[in-house]
Amino acid sequence: MDHVSRYGIINAPGNTNGPWAVTNIVEKPSIAEAPSCYAVVGRYVLTSRIFDHLASLQPGVGGEYQLTDALKKLADEGQLVAAEIPAKRYDTGNKLDYLKANVEFALKREDLRDDFLAYLEKIVENKRPGSSAPAFFNQQMQ
Repeated sequence: MDHVSRYGIINAPGNTNGPWAVTNIVEKPSIAEAPSCYAVVGRYVLTSRIFDHLASLQPGVGGEYQLTDALKKLADEGQLVAAEIPAKRYDTGNKLDYLKANVEFALKREDLRDDFLAYLEKIVENKRPGSSAPAFFNQQMQ
């Protein structure tokens, strides 16, 4: 809930293991305004009806035209559904999550894993208190 103000948040009452009927979607709400803790991640399959709603949009959050506002109109018409994505999600708009995503994906690649892991181990070892990292290494890390 601490991060709902970063995302579009849906309300999907009575959600089950299948697709959920979305009754509301709010762009970057405060915790108090959030209809749930279910965030949208920008993966959509839309009908041409979305273009009617996009054409009538007014600037929303931050003075920007928000796709979320058009999606809300679809939800109001009973034409918006959501499904859970069974995968790990990274918020690459967050610097730490961006770095985590790069490290984890690099470690999954057979062509990078061994060399990259050795590199990470070297960094960790040389950053431990009392380590005597070579001067060239400390200079490279600055």
